[in-house]
Amino acid sequence: MWAKTKRVIQSGFVNFWRNGSISLSAVLMMIIALFVISSVLFVGALLTSALNQIKDKVDINVYFVTTAQESDILSLQKTLQAMPEVKSVDYVSSDQALQDFKDRHVNDQSTLQALSELDKNPLGAVLNIKAQDPSQYESIAGFLQGKNFISRDGTPIVESVNYAKNKVAIDRLTAIIASSQELGFVVTLLLVLLSILITFNTIRLVIYMSREEISVMKLVGASNMFVRGPFVVTGVMYGLVAALFTVIVLYPIMYYTHNFTLAFAGIDLLQYYLRHFGEIFVLLLGSGVLIGGVSSFLAVKRYLKV
Repeated sequence: MWAKTKRVIQSGFVNFWRNGSISLSAVLMMIIALFVISSVLFVGALLTSALNQIKDKVDINVYFVTTAQESDILSLQKTLQAMPEVKSVDYVSSDQALQDFKDRHVNDQSTLQALSELDKNPLGAVLNIKAQDPSQYESIAGFLQGKNFISRDGTPIVESVNYAKNKVAIDRLTAIIASSQELGFVVTLLLVLLSILITFNTIRLVIYMSREEISVMKLVGASNMFVRGPFVVTGVMYGLVAALFTVIVLYPIMYYTHNFTLAFAGIDLLQYYLRHFGEIFVLLLGSGVLIGGVSSFLAVKRYLKV
């Protein structure tokens, strides 16, 4: 059994090196297929980063009356942070809110002058709430609007919650994220299937050129596995060589594009590639071996009936 296996492997290696130009074309097709698979991975990382940036710009704000005590506001902040839907709650004091207002209107002298004539700070403190997912803002707003938050002396401390103003933007963002994920899955599936189909047809063409050799082997009594084995080994070699080449070439591509991706989507693809090198290498190697081996296995099948 070991002698037969060794002979099959040796024949596969001989087929790979003997048909240099044919092997080169098959490897090039495999490289294209693996580049498609890796590009899908990197585009997915870009899309996820871009969507996360958009998510971080959406929040709802709880505005407090100017007489609200800081201890009551911090108590509410702690309650909100304990909710599973809430990602973070940032506290902005009334003094900080006033300073932020002045910074936004630094070129509006009339507004600043009117503000300076007031005896006290007209702005209350604010809690900026970010949800784990945009679809959860509605339940957070429902919690805030369903309770009458009062101070220790019995007076209301919440002036307003701006969820209603942001609802249209939040709902639209939720729909965009859901549609992007669904579209990304469909496009990924189509690209992967297309790359596999191209590779399969290329390997089938390679094996078609060896159909007479297969026929002779069958006529002299070779078993199906003995005939098929060398072609499967050759297909696996196509995948190995293509995966190694793809992994090597990806590095300079990531190096020259990482500044653009960092500015565009907030993710450094070079660092992403280096951090996930092991997973990417295993994915490409496994995909190449699987596509090459399975494609060869299926492509030989039609020529085994002599």
